[in-house]
Amino acid sequence: MNQIKAEPSSGSSFMPGARFRQRPTAGLADDGDPRVQRAVELAKQRDGDALRYIYIRYADSVFGYVRSIVRDEHEAEDITQQVFAKLMVVLPKYEQRGVPFSAWILRVARNMAFDHMRARRSIPCEEVRGADAQTDQIAHERAEALKRALECLPQEQRDVLVLRHIIGLSPGEIAESMGKSEGSIHGLHHRGRRALKAALAELDCAPATSLAISR
Repeated sequence: MNQIKAEPSSGSSFMPGARFRQRPTAGLADDGDPRVQRAVELAKQRDGDALRYIYIRYADSVFGYVRSIVRDEHEAEDITQQVFAKLMVVLPKYEQRGVPFSAWILRVARNMAFDHMRARRSIPCEEVRGADAQTDQIAHERAEALKRALECLPQEQRDVLVLRHIIGLSPGEIAESMGKSEGSIHGLHHRGRRALKAALAELDCAPATSLAISR
């Protein structure tokens, strides 16, 4: 691809098993960079050079960001590879419209990291089934209500509640993973709890608040 070149960082390549360096995301600003804009447009057409350019430019920073969330280097490497594999599917949906590509790809990475952590904390249903089927049904209904209520919340409030009460991170750890101050995390947490309680009440499942906002 003409005029879009980059040197590989730390030997990274678009393949399983690549190793990354943890690079800060602060230097990722790409507003108005014509090389990024051109690479994104060509990558939407599955241009191999463009995809490689995007990978080389962003892989280490995506890895560092994901690692700050999952706190495990090997899991962060796997998720980073999954992020760039998923680009093949989601990249056509990206429209600039004032949102830098760097912010967009970090959002994709964050969502995949959160999905990974939720899956890691999940317990297979077969392991928790008891003899009392009615109790199981009530627990299932409450879990479904909680899921629907969380989906009603703004994304940042939902992320804070999930990280705090399901993943188990401290406010300081959440602030670090989301790139916000601890004070703003407390504010999001307070508003999120209040909104979640209201959403559960609308679903006629207010007692289920203990599942998510007991702390």
